[in-house]
Amino acid sequence: MYNILTLNAISPKGLAKLPPEEFKVSSDFENPDGIIVRSADMHDYNIPESLLCIARAGAGTNNIPVEKCAEKGVVVFNTPGANANAVKELVLAALLISSRKITEAAEWTKTLKGQPDMDKLVEGGKKKFAGPEITGKKLGVIGLGAIGVLVANAALALGMEVIGFDPFLSVHSAWHISGQVELAKSVEEVVTQSDYVTIHVPQN
Repeated sequence: MYNILTLNAISPKGLAKLPPEEFKVSSDFENPDGIIVRSADMHDYNIPESLLCIARAGAGTNNIPVEKCAEKGVVVFNTPGANANAVKELVLAALLISSRKITEAAEWTKTLKGQPDMDKLVEGGKKKFAGPEITGKKLGVIGLGAIGVLVANAALALGMEVIGFDPFLSVHSAWHISGQVELAKSVEEVVTQSDYVTIHVPQN
């Protein structure tokens, strides 16, 4: 039986993949065999001698002291791609919200409550929040991993042009990225040609 410590709330769907006859999961173990972490900062965490591995429920490992773990023989692994679609959707939402001034418009509508002639106020004021359409604009994607590829392909489907850069483009990503995505040779090339830029790289 292995004791698994959770440092963040982990989805029951994910924990259900650990057979209960082999793993005991809790947020209170003092000497765990394994740790599952999302965003908790482990750099000041006292790594117990019992620890065998740390699983990061996410793509990056910047919140884990990887070098210290390596010295102690603790295996660190992440889950790239596990939340890629969720992040892609949030990126597209942020793109539309910022470009079309949706947040500003929503805040403005709150000021109209109880106002007489609301229809005239809406008609007169709504043009301030039109914002540019994203169709036909160019999106720059820096980092073409699991998330970046999904973002690039989705942006094409929305009628955008896409230019991307990744000096470490994997074979898996190359198989999945659309042939319509222009591949740049540098970050500078992406930034100078794009109307919008989205960054999907490890924090290091």
